[in-house]
Amino acid sequence: MEIGVVEELEALRRQIRLHTHQYYVLDDPVISDGEYDALFRRLLELEALHPDLVTADSPSHRVGGAVLPGFAEVRHVSPMLSLDNIFSSAEFAEFAGKIQRFLKSDQAIRFVTEPKLDGLAVDLVYRRGVFEVGSTRGDGSVGEDVTAQLKTVRSIPLRLTTETGGRTPEELHVRGEVFLSKEGFQQLNRRRLTDGEPAFANPRNAAAGSLRQLDSRVTAQRPLEFFVYGVGNSDAVPAAGQNEMLENLALLGFPVNPLVSVCDSPLEVEQQFHNLAAARHKLAYDIDGM
Repeated sequence: MEIGVVEELEALRRQIRLHTHQYYVLDDPVISDGEYDALFRRLLELEALHPDLVTADSPSHRVGGAVLPGFAEVRHVSPMLSLDNIFSSAEFAEFAGKIQRFLKSDQAIRFVTEPKLDGLAVDLVYRRGVFEVGSTRGDGSVGEDVTAQLKTVRSIPLRLTTETGGRTPEELHVRGEVFLSKEGFQQLNRRRLTDGEPAFANPRNAAAGSLRQLDSRVTAQRPLEFFVYGVGNSDAVPAAGQNEMLENLALLGFPVNPLVSVCDSPLEVEQQFHNLAAARHKLAYDIDGM
């Protein structure tokens, strides 16, 4: 095996990972679509000639693979719990008071808020910086193995980055939301109607249906997106609070919702909620709370 082939493959994967992150996570592409496609075609060409050199974190997995016979089960390292709802200022005041009583402290509590996306919760497992297993929430303890499908979502890193100063943990369990933007949902439905297929009822159902395709090549054709919101093993990402944890995850290459906000009081939380509610219909994606 020529050393040059190995070096070129490594260089191509490194460049494609960088440009994928720039485009799908930072929304700041530095090369044209044509240049990106040329890099990707060269990668596929070399890997077809040298299948023994294909790696688990290769960007070529974005195109989808063989049809799976069914979904295996994945047990989460910690439960993926559902959220309680609060519908009024009085209920929020009680929630804030409950935290204060639990902490047995009179110090002001800081809150982190972010839009609650109307999508599909997933768990991503990285070992030594490489995306290894991805699963749905399932019943909270056990989910479905949709690794091949999640690898096609371009905003999900296949390898964690350290170029931005992040420190790669030995094992990391990331929680986040897979969703379709309003524009992506409309594009998908237009294509389905053109092909004589029924339109999806809403973006959430479309995202869930896309992720649960046994043929990941179908998933690869759907414009799915991803935002991270937490971790399943908190010791893997040391942080003083939720906001710092999200900042550290961003350093590792994960997309974080830009509307995350730190509030210094319950009053600020309520104001942020009203701001978000007023802007809700202008957002690029559907939300069902904060």
